[in-house]
Amino acid sequence: MRMFLGSALALAVACGPAMAQQVKVETFRLDNGMEFLLVPRYDQPNSIAAGWLAKVGSVNERPGITGISHFFEHMMFKGTKTIGTTDAAADARFMAKQKSLRDQINALIWGEQYARAMRGEIDDPWDPANDTPELKSLRAELKQAMDDNRSVIVKDEFDKVYTNLGGSGMNAFTSYDLTFFFITVPSNKLELWAWMESDRLNDSVFREFYSERDVVHEERRLRTDSTPTGKYDEQFEAMFWISSPYGWPVIGWPSDLNSYTREDAERYWNTYYRPNNLVGVLVGDFDPAEAKATIRQYFERLQPSAAPPPPVVTLEVPQLSEQRMNAECDCQPQVEVRYHTVPFGHADSFALDVMSEVLNGRTGRLYKSMVDGAAIASSARAQQDSRKYAGAFSFNASVKGDGTPALLEAGWYKELKRLQDELVPEHELQKVKNGLAADNYRRLQSNFFLMIQLAYAEALGGWESINDFPPRLQAVTAEDIQRVARKYFDASNRSVATYNRKAGTAPVDPELAAMDPQAQAMVKQAMTRLAAETDLERLKMIEGQMNAQAAQAPPAFKPAVDYLLKKVRERIAQLEAANP
Repeated sequence: MRMFLGSALALAVACGPAMAQQVKVETFRLDNGMEFLLVPRYDQPNSIAAGWLAKVGSVNERPGITGISHFFEHMMFKGTKTIGTTDAAADARFMAKQKSLRDQINALIWGEQYARAMRGEIDDPWDPANDTPELKSLRAELKQAMDDNRSVIVKDEFDKVYTNLGGSGMNAFTSYDLTFFFITVPSNKLELWAWMESDRLNDSVFREFYSERDVVHEERRLRTDSTPTGKYDEQFEAMFWISSPYGWPVIGWPSDLNSYTREDAERYWNTYYRPNNLVGVLVGDFDPAEAKATIRQYFERLQPSAAPPPPVVTLEVPQLSEQRMNAECDCQPQVEVRYHTVPFGHADSFALDVMSEVLNGRTGRLYKSMVDGAAIASSARAQQDSRKYAGAFSFNASVKGDGTPALLEAGWYKELKRLQDELVPEHELQKVKNGLAADNYRRLQSNFFLMIQLAYAEALGGWESINDFPPRLQAVTAEDIQRVARKYFDASNRSVATYNRKAGTAPVDPELAAMDPQAQAMVKQAMTRLAAETDLERLKMIEGQMNAQAAQAPPAFKPAVDYLLKKVRERIAQLEAANP
């Protein structure tokens, strides 16, 4: 469930925080430093979208522990001494034995196996096929210890407690700058949420710490290794970000994922998962006074860290010359041209956001010139990606008909030069602003998506941006757009990724090809998992949850959700036909 919905939700988050009418948020802070954002709304009765934000993502990591933020997302669903086990004492003994064995395995791999790899005796020091007899023996002991541990584990009990009492859509996501955990609960189950969430924040035991690595490796395989452009996208990110920690993948490098120790996890936990780095978010049908009393009762027991999380101090250095990556893959030929720009909230980010909207949509310049006009692209779009510490502006397009990546790239430079040389006409600019206002208004109608956007904005710079950004977007002038188009889009500041179809591979589904590359990658990731799913009841549950959320999806998000929902239904029909 988390794979499908998590992929879909990541697309919604990628749309950015909503910027529309004023949102009334009541904030309060506990003595331990944990902050809460409360938005009571009564138009969707007996339902509360509830979540909590950890202000930590892959940008806070370092080489050696890349991907640990995402790994913690998995760990937080494994329960506590109260939930997830039939015998907490036996569970602790099993976990201690696993730690001892894994520490021995790591020591041998980091030492002897790494040395053998450096000498060229083996290719991959982590591959069990290259194990020494001692390593093979230790791996067998570890597997037995994990199997023994399962005798006292209650699988997915955390999820089941919520589901049995009316909760739905429990999930989480990790990005470069944040990790967010959320669920929708009935209004009369707010105390359940407060107890459950404070319990896992107070008493998580990192159950299945070693076996869960296999799950994350599989997720990495589905998300990166098995997608047509996954490995190349990862390489492009590492090339684009020269010094910034945004250069490594959120899911982490494989050798780091193999290497996490319990000590690493405990240090990370005590730094980033303490209440002085957490923010709770409630949106829906609740009484604020009652909610605050309940929150204090349960969350005040959390102990703050001794020191605040360390700042991210490594900034991106200026790019001095063009960078290029040329790849061949089983994919629709496509191109991405990317430029270093500005972070979230920077004064120029608003003009860049509006500039992207001038280019996007069926009435935007890219569609008119490449999709509808020259008919060389099945999709073409631009996006300003404003992260907490840095930003990037990207042009992405996939070919159609006689198009080629080179033609798409040339088409982009033509549109860019037009923005640099000519002011956007007032009627065109106003139409874009009207569209932004309408889209942003719609994004705030759903309690669920408002909760997500509040968390996202709070992590990047402050929830207040939900209210502060609308007038700044409306104030963008044609002169502002021309200025930023000239300032950031120099050839020396660009990186280009070109993807050509490898000989002998089949064309991409036209409906999928029409989506932007980011949506394509996430849908393909979910599709890979979908093809392997054989549990009919699980698929029907996923269909129901996706169907409920599809109606609330922002416009930019809806094509991907609709496509994925259609494929889920096709998979259900396929399984029903095979098992009448």
